[in-house]
Amino acid sequence: MAQSAYKRRFGDRKDGRLIRSFPAYNKFAPFFMRRRSDAHIYFSDSIEITDIDRWLRQQRAGGYKGMGMLHLIVAAYVRTVAYRPALNRFVSGQRVYAHNDIAVIMTVKKAMSDEAEETSIKVHFDPSDTVYDVYRKINEQVDEVKANAEENGTDKFAEFFSHFPRFLVNLTVDILKFLDYFGWLSRYFLEISPFHGSMIITDLGSIGIPPVSHHIYDFGNLPLFIAFGAKRHGVEMDDFGRPVEKKYIDYRATLDERICDGFYLAGCFKYMKYYMKNPELLETPPDQVIQDIY
Repeated sequence: MAQSAYKRRFGDRKDGRLIRSFPAYNKFAPFFMRRRSDAHIYFSDSIEITDIDRWLRQQRAGGYKGMGMLHLIVAAYVRTVAYRPALNRFVSGQRVYAHNDIAVIMTVKKAMSDEAEETSIKVHFDPSDTVYDVYRKINEQVDEVKANAEENGTDKFAEFFSHFPRFLVNLTVDILKFLDYFGWLSRYFLEISPFHGSMIITDLGSIGIPPVSHHIYDFGNLPLFIAFGAKRHGVEMDDFGRPVEKKYIDYRATLDERICDGFYLAGCFKYMKYYMKNPELLETPPDQVIQDIY
């Protein structure tokens, strides 16, 4: 996220600034849990979407064609980062950093068929973005990918190295990991890499299945993976003991616990759920944007 008063210092990376005032215990955590897979924690929840569905229908009727749960969840995440910036930290080279911006990664299939190729896109957000900004930025990149027959930078990189012998591919990956450890990767590679960013999200509801608990990658710096599934219906009793049908979305998250403590993370998920249940709050920018500690 933008740091207007901050000047880059020694020890910072191209994609983030070093958290220098982190408590000693937290600074040591990446040495005890060296890999991101050592620090996985899982979270799952459900949200009742009857009112959310009504709001989404109103938005689509108002001209925001195709606005759905993906846009809403990303917008709720962006707004949460505005107030809870530690959610946008990452661990690299056994140090904890604050991301310079909010970069959300998602996989896009060029057509809904088994044969269609898929690629990844990275969409950059500002913590002051509204749900309409999120909608516009995501759709612009998705439309560009689907309309462009050429490969993007990520695809070209993968295609180039796919023809190499295995030992050269392994050597290349080892070199990339070494450069990444010290923060020496180029800005170009950081931009095309689907393993570097704030969060990766997948919409499994679009293919009609429940969410999965997905791992986060040891390579790169992604601290959060969110998967949400298809709508499901349930029957509950109302206050008068009458059966009422309700609609739910289930979602699961995998996080790197080294970025902040569990109490803080619990608050983050409460914020996200609050904004998902009250999407009208995302129609306007936040009252303030809280900067992460230095």
